[in-house]
Amino acid sequence: MVTLVRARAAGAAVGLLADRLWGEPPATVHPVARFGSTMARLEQRWWRDDRRSGSRFALVGIGWGTAAGVAVSMALRPAGRPGAAGVSTAVSVALASAGRALGEAAHDVGRALAAGDLPRARSALPALVGRDPSELDVPGVARAVVESLAENTVDAVVAPALWGALAGAPGALGHRAANTLDAMVGYRNARFGRFGWASARADDLANWVPARVTALAVAAVRPAAAARVWRAVRCDAPAHPSPNAGVAEAAFAGALGLRLGGPSRYGSVEEVRPELGGGRAPEAADIDRAVRLSRHVTVAVGSLLAVPALWSTFRRVSEVGGR
Repeated sequence: MVTLVRARAAGAAVGLLADRLWGEPPATVHPVARFGSTMARLEQRWWRDDRRSGSRFALVGIGWGTAAGVAVSMALRPAGRPGAAGVSTAVSVALASAGRALGEAAHDVGRALAAGDLPRARSALPALVGRDPSELDVPGVARAVVESLAENTVDAVVAPALWGALAGAPGALGHRAANTLDAMVGYRNARFGRFGWASARADDLANWVPARVTALAVAAVRPAAAARVWRAVRCDAPAHPSPNAGVAEAAFAGALGLRLGGPSRYGSVEEVRPELGGGRAPEAADIDRAVRLSRHVTVAVGSLLAVPALWSTFRRVSEVGGR
């Protein structure tokens, strides 16, 4: 059992590294994109304005994702070799993660703002967030990017790695399925308020621990700001409507010395989020700072997951050398 957990943790670290080096496959062949297209068609057929239909939709989608992870595990892990579970975990975490794509999308917006091209920045923003960018000024666009980087560092980096380390390929791909469904239907609006309830709650549950691990990692990689991070997470995050996004956004706000939150428009619905952090309003230059912070959190989590395997290897080498 110890060997299996160690192999999965190492595989999760390798998966994060693979995503950082090569990014996501093209959408035309990405299995997650195929999953999203399939679930979108299923949503059109199954939609009813009630929680029961939405719960069936969430159960089937997460079940498919988990089953895909089981298939990957069976295909890539030879029988009787628990250490080889790291291979299937690495492949699944690489597919379930999107840290590099997240940073690239943020840089696209940041470069447009640096060039003074606000319309281009607004047009690039939907790759990161679901809010309406049409009336956002420069600080509003910058705030949207920083908030998205914080939330998606949990969803697309830390959570798939932790679920991969805990439950292997089924954990990583099952989490990605839950997160994809939440992004599709987990909205508090007229169409999805009831139908998307189960998908949103499943995503909340799956990301509860990863969000708090992310906050700890943020404090660890920005030790000079650790007190601000702790204060923002403890005092400001509980007022946020999301139990997880609020924690991550508060941690990023504290680490970067920014003030996040405020009004955000999602289609025809405007939400006023609580203020997170006691710093200044975000600026265009803060996008690069937030991308670096997300990358450093990725490195910290990956390094932590790799420690058991590295320590085991070190001990074996030391025993051989001591004979």
